[in-house]
Parts: sequence; C-alpha cells; structure tokens
Amino acid sequence: MALLDEWKKIAYDETKDRNTLKKIWDDYFIKEKETYAKLLSNPDEKVSGTVKELAEKYELTLMEMTGFLDGINDSLVERNPLETMEEDTTVSLDFDNEKLYKNMVRAGADWLYELPEWESIFDEDKRKALYKEEKASHTYHKTVKVGRNDPCPCGSGKKYKQCCMKKDQEAERQKLAELNM
Repeated sequence: MALLDEWKKIAYDETKDRNTLKKIWDDYFIKEKETYAKLLSNPDEKVSGTVKELAEKYELTLMEMTGFLDGINDSLVERNPLETMEEDTTVSLDFDNEKLYKNMVRAGADWLYELPEWESIFDEDKRKALYKEEKASHTYHKTVKVGRNDPCPCGSGKKYKQCCMKKDQEAERQKLAELNM
C-alpha cells in the first residue's frame, strides 16, 4: 500500500473517536510547525532525499513525513509523486516562497504563516500584500440590485433614478448588443 493511503487511513479514520483524531492532528501540527521553521530558516536550500531520509532528518515518523509531503506538495516548484510514493522514493522539498505563504493563508494555518522565520524572507508589507492577495482571490462579492428610489451607489446623495440609472441602463444595453453580435 502506498504511504499516502496509509497516512489517510490513520489521519482520517472515521472509526476512531473524535478525541483520538484530535490528538493525532494536534501532535502532527506541532511537528509540522517545527519542520516548517527549520525549512524556512534556510529557504534557498534545495532539500531532497528519500521519504525515509527526510523523516529522519526532520525527526518525524514515516507517516508524519507523508502527511507533511501531502500538505506542502501544492507549494513545491515540482510536485512529488504522492500517489505512488514509498519510503525509498526520492522527493524534494524545493518550495516556492510566495506559493507556500499563500497556501498557508488559504489553509487558515496562522501558526505557520505567522512563523517568525517568514520575517527574513518577506518584509511586513510583502507579507500583508500576499495575505490580502490570497484572501481576495477567494472572496465572492454579491451584487446588490439598486432600486429606482434608493440612494445612488455613486454617493451623490441623489436618488438612483435621478443620477446614474440612465447611464447604467445604457451600459447594460451596449453589453447585450455586443453579446448578440
């Protein structure tokens, strides 16, 4: 059985009680944080080796390393073959800094994207910009229909029908005309 399948059986086992799974994940998150801190302390180092060698290097079990590789895979310059990976498979931890930071934000892993090691990689403004960029890329804006007698959304203080309604209607007509061409 491939390592990833074994990891999923352990980490997502629905037959285990909630507290047991919580303990597995809490322990994993502590080790994950330590591993990322080590990797981020030297972000330009191209780390690679077999799954077993990397597990030993970062003081993780084989299953914890498999979980770590599963988590970081989308942030790597070149993805690892997770589905077929065995303990003697050579893998890489060569990550893209920006991609990794954004993926940590997307996952809501504040214990990772707030690691102090990021400060030597990106200044505070860059970290804020990456954070905002990632959050904005998944934000949905609901369009609100403005009624004729509602205040105009342009902020003029006039009613919509006396301000921007005709201009908006004309713009909508032009869009429809272009689509029908």
